Amino acid sequence: MIYYIGITKDGHLEKGDSLNHFDITRYTWYWVDFSEPREEEIQHLSNTFHFHPLAIEDCVQDLQRPKLDYFNHYTFFVTHTLREEEGELIKEEIDFFVGETFIITFHKQPSVEVTKVWNELIGLRSTQQWDPYYVFYEILDKIVDNYFPIVYKIEDELEQIIVQQAELQQMNDLMETRNRLLQLLHSVNPMRDLLYRMLNSHHLNLNQIEERREYFSNIHDHLLKLSEMVMSNREVTADIRDSYISLNAHLTNNVMKLLTIITSIFAPLTFIAGIYGMNFRYIPELTWKYGYFVTLFFMVAIGASMLMWFKKKKWF
Repeated sequence: MIYYIGITKDGHLEKGDSLNHFDITRYTWYWVDFSEPREEEIQHLSNTFHFHPLAIEDCVQDLQRPKLDYFNHYTFFVTHTLREEEGELIKEEIDFFVGETFIITFHKQPSVEVTKVWNELIGLRSTQQWDPYYVFYEILDKIVDNYFPIVYKIEDELEQIIVQQAELQQMNDLMETRNRLLQLLHSVNPMRDLLYRMLNSHHLNLNQIEERREYFSNIHDHLLKLSEMVMSNREVTADIRDSYISLNAHLTNNVMKLLTIITSIFAPLTFIAGIYGMNFRYIPELTWKYGYFVTLFFMVAIGASMLMWFKKKKWF
């Protein structure tokens, strides 16, 4: 569907759901939202608004990396939204065409952020402070704000993993958490770079940007904080993983040490038993009356001596 809001020259707000009778000359600025557009509606991007084919191609293709591209009379932005569904992070894309007198939003799935700003704009009595870049700021701010609950939830899950005993389930949970943090990082860092380019670009010396530089700078600060939180949490997961591996290696070493000691004690006893278990006809001790008891005594004595020696060396 296609929806539009137009601000007339006398400050009135007009809205509609079709571009058939849409006249851009009537408005000081306007906002057109392409929400889950059909193929024929996508054609308006080229036929009605005459956007660059490469920008349109980025809209149609799924999940481009967050970025911005400069064109003659507008700037094209690709952003990512994140939502959690059944424990999995779902990444979705919102594209923006922003000029001095218009903003075009394009998204293939329903967008909570766009809907909130749309309803907020419609409900205003005065739209004097609003313009295309302010709409862009409001949507972008809500996109970034929605990252924080996901990060906080992951931090809570990490605390639960930390208090668990070292076991296989803990490692499975840990690996899932690391994957989610990596997904977050793949969205947060490009968004952070996008805001940095906006704030330091010579191509965007527009009045709307300069007037609201502190607003976009605030979003950039939030993204810096998010990036640091995600990286910090990934370091925590790495520490937990390394501790788990070290603990398991320590337990394995203790088991191997015990088995080695047992094997070492029984090695000479096995040697003695092997000698007297041979089937030679003439073995003098075999005819000795006390041979069995003496041999058994020496075997016990050898085993006890070795056990005491190992203990003295603090090998167990």
